[in-house]
Amino acid sequence: MAIAVDVAKDPKAIKSKFIGNFTKRQVICFGAAAVVGVPFYLLTRKVIGTDVAALMMVAVMLPFFFIAMYEKDGVPAEQYLKQVIEMKFIRPGIRRYKVENLYEQLRERESMEKEVEALECKQKKWKEERYGKVSEKHKESEE
Repeated sequence: MAIAVDVAKDPKAIKSKFIGNFTKRQVICFGAAAVVGVPFYLLTRKVIGTDVAALMMVAVMLPFFFIAMYEKDGVPAEQYLKQVIEMKFIRPGIRRYKVENLYEQLRERESMEKEVEALECKQKKWKEERYGKVSEKHKESEE
């Protein structure tokens, strides 16, 4: 008579059990949930009522259960949440590659040179109108 045992395809998927069918991580998280949730219930049941205190106790304990049970692609919940926060908030989502357009810079430089020429020409005409035609010697001394 042969005994058949199912073997996982991925050895990393096998978790060592600690107590019953729970891992150490799950036992620690459930214990932390109990340490936080039970005193919360005992302290609030007289003030806000038993039903509401029980619901709030469950709400306080849910993050611990989530951390204990959730695992995506072999990554525990807190590491996965850390990666998501880094990806969405800390690091920029879209990294654009900025290119310097040399032709645009040449075009701008050329337009600036034309503008300078136009201003110089305008100034020259203004001087001629105001002072009359200036002799060559006077021009050289100005420069």
